[in-house]
Amino acid sequence: QVQLVPSGGGLVQAGGSLRLSCAAASGQTFGPYLLGWFRQAPGKEREFVAAINRGGGRTDYADFVKGRFTISRDNAKNTVYLQMNSLKPEDTAVYYCAARASSNFNFYTSPQDFQAWGQGAQVTVSS
Repeated sequence: QVQLVPSGGGLVQAGGSLRLSCAAASGQTFGPYLLGWFRQAPGKEREFVAAINRGGGRTDYADFVKGRFTISRDNAKNTVYLQMNSLKPEDTAVYYCAARASSNFNFYTSPQDFQAWGQGAQVTVSS
């Protein structure tokens, strides 16, 4: 099972930007995995944010981040990124990266479909 090590996050003013990163643990590879980002705000369920397939040619986003967030991956560095622009206070949450072993043709966006999870990264957007 791949282990995911997140970095990034923090406090930013509304309208600002942050980038989250998530790397495979030393000696591991993201090659066989679909990768995703999810978030969970206090008192709410974990929700899908974005996902990217193995080859990086297909991405999907939740409606509430379309046009503002971009997911990307660097398979050579075994790292997945979430670039977050035009942040809003309602984006405040703990963000999680996740992985699921998958073919390049299958795509998943539900938390229960992902097998491995990183520790959360807090993102706080002040108004």
